[in-house]
Parts: sequence; C-alpha cells; structure tokens
Amino acid sequence: MFTGPELLAKVKELGDVSKSELVRECGYVSTKKDGTERLNFTAFYEALLGAKGVSLGADSAGRGKGGRKLSYVATVQGNGNLLVGKAYTAMLDLKPGDEFEIKLGKKQIKLIPLGSSEEE
Repeated sequence: MFTGPELLAKVKELGDVSKSELVRECGYVSTKKDGTERLNFTAFYEALLGAKGVSLGADSAGRGKGGRKLSYVATVQGNGNLLVGKAYTAMLDLKPGDEFEIKLGKKQIKLIPLGSSEEE
C-alpha cells in the first residue's frame, strides 16, 4: 500500500481512472474468505487525507484553531488572491497592520517585514 508522498505521486501518475481502479492500483485491496477481492476505500481515503496533511487523529501539533494540520501549501483563489491563513500569521506573531515588502522571483514570492533584512 502506498502512503505519504508516494501515494500522492501514484494518484497523480494514474490520472483520470475510476475510483475502484485508483484504490486497487494504490494497493488498498484485501481478499475475502470466499476469495473475492475487497477494495478498502476508507483506508485509501484516510491515507490520502494524511498524505495531504489532514489528520483525523487526536494529535494537535502544527494545527490552527480549526483542528486541521497545517499543510504549508497555499492555493491561488479564483479571484487571483493568495491567502495566508490566520494559523500561519499567529505562528509568526503578526498583528493587523504589519507591513511587508513583496519581492518577486522566478515563480516565487517573498514577503519581507518592513524594517528587516531578507536574511533574518
């Protein structure tokens, strides 16, 4: 059974296949007493959520108030905005009104607090 980054890579590699085939190819299959195949969808989806940084357990390390584990990934929204959530700003003890210089590089964005250097 694939887990973690290997699971994500396998799902991406398989592309647009049926859900059953996806679960089967990722190794989430067992054999019933009568010899037939059983696809373990629940185990697959739990592993997939875990690989994406969403934990269903009781551990709260690296989580914001909402209870999800921080993924350290941001997605550009439909309106073009890039949102950095409250959990991240709280980790850095940022306050409303804090200002940043925006530095653009090749396919990257750096936010540098005004009055500090990039090295800090």
